Amino acid sequence: SSLAAWFAVVLCPSSLLQVRSRVDVCVMSGGVNSGSMLVSVLIGAPVFRVAADASLHEVSDALVAAGVGALVVGDGDGAAGIVSERDIVGALAERRDPARTRASDIANTTLVWCDAEASVAEVAEKMMECYVRHVLVEDGGRLVGIVSARDLLGAYASADMDSADVDTD
Repeated sequence: SSLAAWFAVVLCPSSLLQVRSRVDVCVMSGGVNSGSMLVSVLIGAPVFRVAADASLHEVSDALVAAGVGALVVGDGDGAAGIVSERDIVGALAERRDPARTRASDIANTTLVWCDAEASVAEVAEKMMECYVRHVLVEDGGRLVGIVSARDLLGAYASADMDSADVDTD
């Protein structure tokens, strides 16, 4: 099933950027298949950012304060990179000094983007092809959100739970 495929991608907890009530309304009211749902339904505002010269301590603090698993590195509307919980764990495992290591030192700069009008299925396929857990979402050339593997898993799980609740009288 589509839900089972996501367990192969989701290796550890990631950010939960979705607005759950919007996802639940979309899935329940329209009977929309989770794969055809637009990814724009899953993203929430704002996009949380950290400066390229932020220390790992500052990055960790920002992740916790925002309640997300990944931050965009850089200022303005663009993105120089993305830094996630996994990047911090990797830096610590390499015994890097959290006070001296900067976000730009550990950020992933190979960014994967999708359009806000892309379907959940299209973004899931892109994540699988590129072997990433976060995709940046753009609308009209402007960064409007980040969608994570966990967000997509939530969309598929909500749809699976809805279909299990369908009364077949």
